[in-house]
Amino acid sequence: MNSYDEEAISKFRLSGKILRETREKMRRFVREGMRIIDICEKAENLIREKGGEPAFPCNVSINEVAAHYTSPPEDEKRIPEKSVVKVDMGVHVDGYVTDTAVTICFNPEYRSLVKTAEQALEAAINIIHPGISTAKIGSTIEKTIKSRGFKPISNLTGHQVGRYLVHAGTSIPNVSHMSFFSKVKLGGMYAIEPFVTLPDAVGKVKNGEEVMIFRFFKSRSLKNLNAKQLLKCIEKNFRTLPFAERWLQNVLPKEHYPEAFQELLSSKALVGYPVFIEASGKTVAQAEHTIMIVEDGCAVLT
Repeated sequence: MNSYDEEAISKFRLSGKILRETREKMRRFVREGMRIIDICEKAENLIREKGGEPAFPCNVSINEVAAHYTSPPEDEKRIPEKSVVKVDMGVHVDGYVTDTAVTICFNPEYRSLVKTAEQALEAAINIIHPGISTAKIGSTIEKTIKSRGFKPISNLTGHQVGRYLVHAGTSIPNVSHMSFFSKVKLGGMYAIEPFVTLPDAVGKVKNGEEVMIFRFFKSRSLKNLNAKQLLKCIEKNFRTLPFAERWLQNVLPKEHYPEAFQELLSSKALVGYPVFIEASGKTVAQAEHTIMIVEDGCAVLT
């Protein structure tokens, strides 16, 4: 899984560079009152202009929403005043995936929450080296967050990334846990992403009602010809990577699309990812980098 050749590594590096440049542009682009769909499309278009492809739809998750909100087609939602906005993006170059996130804070009350997520990420990066247990990384993240008076989200984790895989194997916890057998490997690529919330929060996420992100799951025998055409397009363009309905708008005539998409969901040819919401409705901040494990530590790709 981890023995990538020079060519693959250079594609991971390029993917990370495109993502880093896009993130820094988005950090300056997002404003209160802006339409969320404009943010998603801006990020995804920047990625394509720079020679990459989105590895998943741009997530714009606000306040208590921790992850997985991306605009549906014709979304009218806007960035509320005084909100805390997580922008989480992924890029692939020829399938080689990197993943990053930044929290943009329009409320001075939450600045230290955001700063804590960034410091927890930095603390984890500083200790990572080949063979370190994921338990040790989780414990470092948790200690850093708690020492600043906040709480980690215990049921969200970082993850290994791979080729056409956003979640490839090993998880990187944000809290201390007992698995000392799970270790990061030399040459492995991992996304480290602390999620931080307030001290009086539950510190876990639950599934929300909305599902905005989907992924190809399995070929099925479908009755509807439009559904067949749609599934073929999804398989060809996204393979195993997540996508948004916004990306499918020109595949079929508008009047045939809803029924076809519904059939793909009901036949379980596709799976959906529900929006994640902090269980007590408290605000969440996130920071994330993708790293490559090298001999003397790690190289930050994003």
